[in-house]
Amino acid sequence: MPKNLLYITATEERSGKSLIVLGIMQMLKKEVHRVAFFRPMINDTETGQEDPDISLVLNYFKLDMAYEDTYGCTLSEAYELINSGREDEFHDLILDKYKRLEDEYDFILCEGTDFRGQETSFETEINGDIAANLGAQVVLVSSGRKRTLKQIVRQTKMSIDTHVEKGIALTACIINRVPENITSEMIADLINGNGHSIELPIYIVPENAALANPTVAHVKKWLNASVMYGAKGMSALVDSFLIAAMRVENFLEYVTPGCLVITPGDRSDIILGSLAARSSASYPEISGIVLTGGLLPSDSVRKLIEGWSGAPVPIMSVQGHTFQAIQLLNELYSHIDADDVQRIATALGIFSKHVKMQELSERFESQSPSRITPKMFEYTLMERAAENRQRIVLPEGTCERILRAADILLRRGVAELTILGRERDVRERAAACGLDLMWVEVIDPQTSNMLEPFVKEYLTLREHKGIIEDIARDRMSDTTYFGTMMVYKGYADGMVSGAMNTTAHTLRPAFEFIKTKPGVSIASSVFLMCLKDRVLVYGDCAVNRNPDSQQLAEIAISSAETARIFGIEPRVAMLSYSTGSSGAGEDVEKIVKATEIAQNMIRERGLDISLEGPLQYDAAIDPAVARTKLPGSKVAGRATVFTFPDLNTGNNTYKAVQRSANAVAVGPIIQGLHKPVNDLSRGCSVDDIVNTVAITAIQAQSEKRALP
Repeated sequence: MPKNLLYITATEERSGKSLIVLGIMQMLKKEVHRVAFFRPMINDTETGQEDPDISLVLNYFKLDMAYEDTYGCTLSEAYELINSGREDEFHDLILDKYKRLEDEYDFILCEGTDFRGQETSFETEINGDIAANLGAQVVLVSSGRKRTLKQIVRQTKMSIDTHVEKGIALTACIINRVPENITSEMIADLINGNGHSIELPIYIVPENAALANPTVAHVKKWLNASVMYGAKGMSALVDSFLIAAMRVENFLEYVTPGCLVITPGDRSDIILGSLAARSSASYPEISGIVLTGGLLPSDSVRKLIEGWSGAPVPIMSVQGHTFQAIQLLNELYSHIDADDVQRIATALGIFSKHVKMQELSERFESQSPSRITPKMFEYTLMERAAENRQRIVLPEGTCERILRAADILLRRGVAELTILGRERDVRERAAACGLDLMWVEVIDPQTSNMLEPFVKEYLTLREHKGIIEDIARDRMSDTTYFGTMMVYKGYADGMVSGAMNTTAHTLRPAFEFIKTKPGVSIASSVFLMCLKDRVLVYGDCAVNRNPDSQQLAEIAISSAETARIFGIEPRVAMLSYSTGSSGAGEDVEKIVKATEIAQNMIRERGLDISLEGPLQYDAAIDPAVARTKLPGSKVAGRATVFTFPDLNTGNNTYKAVQRSANAVAVGPIIQGLHKPVNDLSRGCSVDDIVNTVAITAIQAQSEKRALP
């Protein structure tokens, strides 16, 4: 059996194993080229439904796997085989499906059962047997929920002993959902202090309500309820269930923060009392209302609800009676759904904070990736940005995509953020989207105490252009100019804009007063082209229309330096319609001269950059073509950085590759400026914004390291 296999198994129900699966899969996607996900056994599901964890992993990590290849059998099928004496047949079934994956993938992450069957001892035994038969290293996941320190230690010892006795190689033990006052050191000290010394990393992950508690949307899905009002509030967390069967004045005494009120649909007094309590500062906010029995409020009550000011609390209707509803809700378990970007970001952020990923990675053997895949690259971006968090300013505070990206960035701990705009407008828009931006700094340029100093600074910087005070104040009241000045003055480390503004509006202030670095006469751009099995750098495809030879040389050097910042070894191809001396003409001579200038710059500055030109694109990227057209070249056939001769060629090429090769184009990334300012496409997605902010943060880190 291979050693590139890890098995995550829980010791009990509701351990929060999905969080651990997400965190480890994210870590693996950085280190391993092709990763498979496999569950030997899954719970029985309704026809047409998929296992929640498999669906989560396949969709979020975009694994190229068929659903039927991701599991061995259902829990009921396993019971039937084993209880009928066909245990060998059961293990053969698991091994057969596993072996198919082994032949195709570099690493396989396995997840054990959910302990939601009738016999938890059976699941403990069978998970251990499967892991042992596969020769897998195991990460043990247990729960500290509502347990004392002594109870957690006793459970941990028992679980470790059980697996060690089976001869299972334990990689780590992760205790999830632990009360905040308990640390891993306290647990390890108690274990080792009682003659039970172990050489096993023990990580603890504290309880987090945002992951432990279901949302109103989960309740809707679980009860198959219909939403009558308040659809925008479905992301609210449900802390408890409150059955309302008494008079309203008595019911109100039981209202607690985040409770979900369950009452028959004809109890108008409870419905109106719940809404009034939500609007009252004297009572905590409820998360929603479930109306049972298929009963609906009277027309007059519905009219009153529809005219209620502000966003109404979610009100849902179910057909079953109250007792049926509460029975179902008692079985509700809060899964992380593949489209729940907030919970996924929270889970990944928590895992990164509390689990020493480098130490964990070193505990099991994995194959290093031969190339950087887009998912590896994305993971590396987030990880590097989070290592030294930079403050990034986002001037487009009323853009929903910007706010959603900000929420993800904060949850994943990628950067500190400042959002510009009227604070009330920004926070109301965020609340309407179900986003929590409580800890984000929001600045209104027009009322900020920085406005007047910024106006004076801009007057000084642009006095040679005849700028007068009124114009300076008007420009500094603009969020883009204000954000750029924040970067210039050091109140922010970088800026990202362009989701609503044009490229010209985004970059003009940066060109006016941030300007280029010493020795760089031209700011330019690159796109990071994430292909299926590698990441390439294309420059300049967005800023300079027809650069001359000197400018092309500078673009090439800047692009190489940008590549290195993002972990890509720079091998620069100066592109032309001619390779080597095969062609002639003014356009070729321009590239020949640019190549000479760039090579001189590399020698004079002592840079470690391989650069050649002129090269045709096929000769630059295809080793077979390179051997024919330019044998012995260090760049041809291996290029990672492509310098295009002009904007027309570069822009069309990156878009052609993006569409025809299904590549993800990250950028444009602006290079050559004193401090990082990056532009977004007005059609950008939330993921594009998240990636661009991470890139900007990494650029800011690099600029700071370069300072004397």
